[in-house]
Amino acid sequence: MPFTPFQLGSLQLPNRLVMAPMTRSRSYVDGVPSSLTALYYAQRASAGLIITEGVQPSLSGKGYMNTPGLHTDEQVAGWREVTDAVHASGGRIFAQLMHAGRVGHPDNTGALPVGPSAVRPEAQIFTPNGMQDLPTPMELSTAEIEATVRDFADAAVRAVEAGFDGVELHGANGYLIHQFLSQNANLRDDRFGGSVDGRIRFAVETARAVVAAIGASRVGIRLSPASGSQDLREDDAQEVYPALLSALAEADLAYLHLVASGSDELNERIRSLWPNTFIVNDSSLGDPAATVAHWLGRGADLVALGKSFLANPDLPLRLRLGAPLNEPDFTTAFGGDYRGYTDYPALALHPA
Repeated sequence: MPFTPFQLGSLQLPNRLVMAPMTRSRSYVDGVPSSLTALYYAQRASAGLIITEGVQPSLSGKGYMNTPGLHTDEQVAGWREVTDAVHASGGRIFAQLMHAGRVGHPDNTGALPVGPSAVRPEAQIFTPNGMQDLPTPMELSTAEIEATVRDFADAAVRAVEAGFDGVELHGANGYLIHQFLSQNANLRDDRFGGSVDGRIRFAVETARAVVAAIGASRVGIRLSPASGSQDLREDDAQEVYPALLSALAEADLAYLHLVASGSDELNERIRSLWPNTFIVNDSSLGDPAATVAHWLGRGADLVALGKSFLANPDLPLRLRLGAPLNEPDFTTAFGGDYRGYTDYPALALHPA
């Protein structure tokens, strides 16, 4: 079953294996993908679907050093080289649109990060001056929130111009959309906070704006319920996520990309509530073949794998053959040159 085709909107995926989004911090300082990025993704084009590293929809959405954007013409041109290379290699690729929100630092961006509320997370971030505590973010005004929704929609249009097959909204792992969902990062008392309906509003309005811009079949969303990432708290996830999924289902998004929670009950409830394509990313099981078998057997349509794709550009072939896997070198995962990026070997196959 992992190697059977799957129809995702207008795309026919040749297998059920998705390359998960992974920050690699190898873009130029202006947010343009580096010259190696096209090769990196093209090497992995045998994935059923590639979801890129997080791409900031605006300069204020940048959190980390050397991450790419989709808000300038130069960035669009840089990504066009990437998508052309992936398509020439037979692949399919979505851009993950990621606003880091309060996860940022002036040493990385030149400005304070922004968030739903002025609440400092108990976490650190890598900067040119080493690891530093995250600062207290600037609280977004209502007008700024509405502008940020437009930034996501504009970035989605630019993604299509750059040749992407679609976009994924990053609503997980402690970044801006997730921050609005959280009860300790979002202390607002206006229409974007307070009640469950208020806290899901930013995610829903962003999804609707992006769908209106490029069409529902080109839009997915990633969620990580109750994950606690970046010092978030979601004690009421059992209330928030069903309400959110109901609203997102009305928008008819192409897929939900779930970072599996530690609660089987919550995972199963989310699966039962989602009507469209369901992708699961779960690093807890370790072995990629076992992970794929486990989740396809529990109702997932597709399974996203991260570090296995990082180290194995030909991962689908290796899993099909039961071949050994390269081990990732995490000392080269973030930043640097081709080492640990485009130099992982593919299988050397020789005709019999």
